Amino acid sequence: MRDTYHDHLDAVVADLFEMSRLVARAVAQATSALVGADLAVAEQVVAGDEAVNALYRGVETRAYDLMATQQPVAGDLRVIVTSLRIVVDLERAGDYAVHLAKIARRRHPATAVPPELRDSFLRMGRTAEEIVRKAGDVIASRDVALAGELESDDDAMDDLQRQLFTHLLQHGTSDIEAAIDATLAGRYYERLADHAVAVGRRVTYMVTGEHVDVT
Repeated sequence: MRDTYHDHLDAVVADLFEMSRLVARAVAQATSALVGADLAVAEQVVAGDEAVNALYRGVETRAYDLMATQQPVAGDLRVIVTSLRIVVDLERAGDYAVHLAKIARRRHPATAVPPELRDSFLRMGRTAEEIVRKAGDVIASRDVALAGELESDDDAMDDLQRQLFTHLLQHGTSDIEAAIDATLAGRYYERLADHAVAVGRRVTYMVTGEHVDVT
C-alpha cells in the first residue's frame, strides 16, 4: 500500500516536470511565431495549452486524493502542498506563452515585432525558455543551489525588459499598435520568468521547510 502511495507521489512530481517541458516548448514556439509572423506555430501554442491544463487538473486531483486518503505528514505533506502551488505557477506560465502566441496571431500576416526589436525578443524568448527548463530541472532534482540560480536568471530577464522599454521610450515607432504589442509581450516574458522563480523558491521550501518570500 505504501509503495502505491509513493508511486502516486512520484507521479505528481513527474507531471510537474512534464508541465515545465511543455511550457518551455510553448515559449520557444511563441517566440518563433512572434518574430516570424508564423500563424501555424501560433495556433500550435494555443491548441497545445490544453495538454498543460490537463496535467494541471491531474496534479490537483491526485494531490487532493493523496491528502484525503493517505493523511501524509512531515516531508510528504510538504511535497503535496508545495506541488499544488507549483502547478499553478506552471499553468500561469503556460498562459503567458499563449498570450504571446495570440499577439502573433492577431497581427498576422504582419509581424508583431518591429525589425529593430527582433534581436531583443529573440533574447527574451531564449532567456524565458531556459529559465522554465531550469525550473523543471529543479523540480526533478530538488537541487536548492540550482533553484537559487533562477534568481540571477530572472535578473537577466528584468534587464532585457528594461532595455526593451528604454528603446520604445527613446525611439518609439510609427506603428502605435506594434508598440503596444511589444510592451505587452515584454511584460508577458517578464511575468513568465517570475513564475519560474516562484517554482524555485517553492522547491526550496519543499526541501528545507524554510519559506522564501515570493513576490
